[in-house]
Amino acid sequence: MSSEYTPEYTPARASTEPSSMVDAAREGYTSTRGAMESEDGRTIGQILGDVSRDVSTLMRQEVALAKAELRQSGQRAGRGIGLYSGAAIAGILFLVFLSVCAWWALGEYTGRGWSALIVAVVWAIIAAVLALLARNEMRRIRGLEQTTETLGKVPKALKGQEEANE
Repeated sequence: MSSEYTPEYTPARASTEPSSMVDAAREGYTSTRGAMESEDGRTIGQILGDVSRDVSTLMRQEVALAKAELRQSGQRAGRGIGLYSGAAIAGILFLVFLSVCAWWALGEYTGRGWSALIVAVVWAIIAAVLALLARNEMRRIRGLEQTTETLGKVPKALKGQEEANE
C-alpha cells in the first residue's frame, strides 16, 4: 500500500483523463525530463557506466578476497607439510636407531643395546608428536569459504535480488 493519495478512477472521470500514454501524448503531455534520463536525472549511459563500474569493483574485491584466502590456506598447508616432513625424518631416525639397537642387543648381550633402544623410543615420541601437530594443522585448512559464499551471491545481486542472498 502506498501512503500517497491517488484518487479512485471512475467512469465519470474517463472523459477528462487520458487513458493511455498515446492519449497523453496527443493531448500535449510534456515531461520534465528527457526520454533517456532516469528519475534522478542520469542518462542511460551514466546508469550503465555506474553499473559497469560497480560490477568491476565487485569482481576486483572478490579476486582480492580469493587471494587473501589462498595465501592463508597456503601458509597453513606449508606449516603442515613442514611438520609432516619432520615426522618423516624422525620416523627414519627411529628405524635407524631401532636397527642399531637390535644389532647391538643381539650381537653383544650388553648394556649398549639398551641405550640405543632408549634413543629410538625418544625419536618415536618426537615422530608421534610431530605427526599429531601436522594432522591438526592440515585439518584447519578450509579453502576459499568466504569467496565461494560471496561469489554465490553475485548472480542474484546482478538481477537486483540482493534480498534473496540473506
